[in-house]
Amino acid sequence: MAAATGNAPTAGEYIIHHLHHLQAGKGFWTFNLDSIFWSLAMGALGCFVLWRVAKAMTAGVPGRLQAAVEFLVEMVDTQAKGIVHNAQSRKMVAPLALTVFIWIFLMNAMDLLPVDLIPALWHGAAPRGADYMRVVPTADLSVTMALSITVLLICIFYNVKIKGAGGWLHEMVSAPFGDKIFLYPFNFVFQIIEFVAKTVSHGMRLFGNMYAGELIFMLIALMGGALFTAIGLPLAVGHVIAGTAWAIFHILIITLQAFVFMMLALVYVGQAHDSH
Repeated sequence: MAAATGNAPTAGEYIIHHLHHLQAGKGFWTFNLDSIFWSLAMGALGCFVLWRVAKAMTAGVPGRLQAAVEFLVEMVDTQAKGIVHNAQSRKMVAPLALTVFIWIFLMNAMDLLPVDLIPALWHGAAPRGADYMRVVPTADLSVTMALSITVLLICIFYNVKIKGAGGWLHEMVSAPFGDKIFLYPFNFVFQIIEFVAKTVSHGMRLFGNMYAGELIFMLIALMGGALFTAIGLPLAVGHVIAGTAWAIFHILIITLQAFVFMMLALVYVGQAHDSH
């Protein structure tokens, strides 16, 4: 990315450029096309891998990929059994939790690619005026909040399914302070605050961690690129070498964030099955 003057960009211009989305629309109806594309691409990749493993599954000695998928399935199923005690609900909740974990892990893993790799490829092939490309969907607040709102809708679905519409509405006005008519407004307000707080914190937690990780990779790319350029190596070589050490550590972060999001989703769905 070059500055408007034709000179090399400053550090601030470089970061601002990399934090800008490829967008369409205006105002509230602005769509981050890059986040939508990479989210769908990672979802399709995850479904394809799981489909291939299921199709090639053998009862004999499993391959590495099959063993990894079996480990994930058992891990998620164990967590779901400990949180969601309704066996019928787990038939949907456990596969949903597995899908959430794999999907978020793959979206997070886009952060491990060299900072300028896909943007550089995009700039070479993109139509005129389409200068921006961000590749980490979970570093986009609109994506993480969409995920957390979806979890909220699933929780509402199970609240109604398990307790009935009347039972859930009664719970909304009778907890946490008690089933007294004069307490109904206070109970309802606190219930709404709880739903909003859980949903916002659920999405913000994932966004904050991945956004911070993306910024760190950019700063490392800048410092590494400057250092290796100073000693005569190409800028791209500096980006890759400098980012490798942080990427090794970042593997733990992207996995942990996917696991935390999945576990919170299970906890919230499990709470929807409990009566107050």
